[in-house]
Amino acid sequence: MRKPVGYSGSGGERVLALLLMGVVVFLVWAGLATLYPDYILPSPGVVVRRARELFRQGGFFAVHFRTTLVEALLGFLLGTGAALPLSYLLARHPRLDRLVTPVVVAVQAIPIVALAPLMVIWFGFGLTSKIIIAALTAFFPVLTNGVVGLRETDPRLKEMLTIMGAGKREIFFKLEVPSALPVLFGGLRMGLTLSVIGAVVGEFSGAGRGLGYLVYFARGTFDTALIFVALLALAAMGIGFYLVVSWLEAVVMPWRKNSDR
Repeated sequence: MRKPVGYSGSGGERVLALLLMGVVVFLVWAGLATLYPDYILPSPGVVVRRARELFRQGGFFAVHFRTTLVEALLGFLLGTGAALPLSYLLARHPRLDRLVTPVVVAVQAIPIVALAPLMVIWFGFGLTSKIIIAALTAFFPVLTNGVVGLRETDPRLKEMLTIMGAGKREIFFKLEVPSALPVLFGGLRMGLTLSVIGAVVGEFSGAGRGLGYLVYFARGTFDTALIFVALLALAAMGIGFYLVVSWLEAVVMPWRKNSDR
């Protein structure tokens, strides 16, 4: 059976792919580390020892991890909350789409690294600026996939339901939403993982806490092992977000799992 649009494999396949990729990266990393000094490329063992040192410092590392986690999650929720209703309006009203899409494309074309300092100037060095930056990174993939997903609705099915007496509300929830979900979840998965990047970019521009701040601080002290610890924590956060959305997708759309067997 042909896989629907936005298909990315079952949950088990995703986990297996991530594990295999992790093993390959670890082996390549361990091999390359033998060719360079620790301040250039620390070995996995050196990074593990540095991580243990951080964990022995009480909640030091946890504070930075939690800060980035909160920024990414709140930014994702804010960006998604703005993108979903706008995607519905753009999918339903072609004229509005023609007016708004050029503006969206123009804003999306500006690198988030260039916008981040402006957000810090406007909203300060606290969580607010980081949340807004994370929201901007999550907004665009959710918006794009939302519009595409809603337009995936088969017009023949829509016409059939209309003939059978279904109202607009019933057509929306029973036809348009289920048709859009596969593509929309692809956007949610991408938006949530990209929100981590947005949070870190914001921390680079000015912060006193967060994993991005740790990377920025470690760069100045040539603490390469600390940089790797922070990067691995960010990777784990992104993978965790990806798996959570994939699990939610399986819960919301159990028919996809059955149809792909």
